[in-house]
Amino acid sequence: MAFGDHEGDKSRWIVSQCCENVAEMCDSPLNNLCCGAGGGAWAMPYTEERLAYGKHKADQITKTGAELVIAPCHNCRDQIMKGLAKEFDMGNYKETMYIWELVSESLVYEPWSEEEIKKAHAERDAQFERDGVELEELE
Repeated sequence: MAFGDHEGDKSRWIVSQCCENVAEMCDSPLNNLCCGAGGGAWAMPYTEERLAYGKHKADQITKTGAELVIAPCHNCRDQIMKGLAKEFDMGNYKETMYIWELVSESLVYEPWSEEEIKKAHAERDAQFERDGVELEELE
């Protein structure tokens, strides 16, 4: 580690809880490469240069054999999905997600039964009555 904890470790832990197989793009997260779209490059008219820088990231993605890439920011997501994937063959690659999308897709929940819904509504109504909350009726 350099300069204390690497903040990316927290995101990597979350990803590891959602995915069965996680592949890093390089030997050390601190040595990872930029996707080429940072610093506003995605929005600028330098497509050729942005894609040239991004070729290194495309090669990293290809080398992992990953179908899914988790992107840390909107520039990375757009560059990988809309730039690199269209310009370069990235092997098994199919999709890029934000970490929040991955978490959302990973959640497993059981819908409430009618009894649970009635109980929750009764608890809500009792709390509203206790606290003097009045809801407007929708027309």
